[in-house]
Amino acid sequence: MKKLTEMSNEELWILFPIILTGHKKEWKQMYENERKLLLHIIGKEHVARISHIGSTAVEGLLAKPTIDILLEIKEGYNLEHLASVLQKEGYIYTKQPKNPPPHMTFLKGYTLNGFAKRVYHLHVRYPGDWDELYFRDYLRRHKGAAEEYGKLKIGLQKRFEHDRDAYTRAKTDFVRQCTKQARKEFGDLYRLVDEK
Repeated sequence: MKKLTEMSNEELWILFPIILTGHKKEWKQMYENERKLLLHIIGKEHVARISHIGSTAVEGLLAKPTIDILLEIKEGYNLEHLASVLQKEGYIYTKQPKNPPPHMTFLKGYTLNGFAKRVYHLHVRYPGDWDELYFRDYLRRHKGAAEEYGKLKIGLQKRFEHDRDAYTRAKTDFVRQCTKQARKEFGDLYRLVDEK
C-alpha cells in the first residue's frame, strides 16, 4: 500500500473527501491544546503569534472538521529543524511549490484509513498582516456574511466533494471580497508592532 506522501492529489481526494459539519464547541479546545503543544515543542521565544483561523474558528459556521492554525515563526528559526520537530509530533509536511518556505503547510490526523478523530492544518509563515485573520474576524462580526459563506460551501461540497483544489478555488472570490471589506473596516489590526 502507498504511503500518503506517495499518493496523487486525486487519490488523496478520494480518501479524504470534503466533509462539512455543524459547528462543534470542542473545536476551540482542540485548537487551544494544539497551540500549547506547538509552543512547547517549538519554544515560545521562536513564535511571533499563533492563531486559530478557518471556519472552525467562527462560531456557528458550517465547517470541515479540521482545525486550521496559522503559526507565525520568527525569522532566523531553522525551518528544517521546525519540519523535523513537527514531523515527530505526527505532522506531515506538504511542500507547496507555488508557496515555498517560509510558507509551509503541515497536516495532522490523516491516515491510510481516512481522517483521524482530530485533524489539523498548520500554516507556517513569517510574521505578517495575513488575510486569514481579517477574513475570520469579518465572518465573526458579520453573521449575514457567515451564513452566506456557509450556503456557498454546501453547494460547492456537492459539486467538488473529491476535488479540494476546485472547492477552494470556487470560494476565492467570496473570500477576497470579505477580506477586502475587513481590511477597510479593521485597518492594520493584525500588523505586528516589530514588523518591518
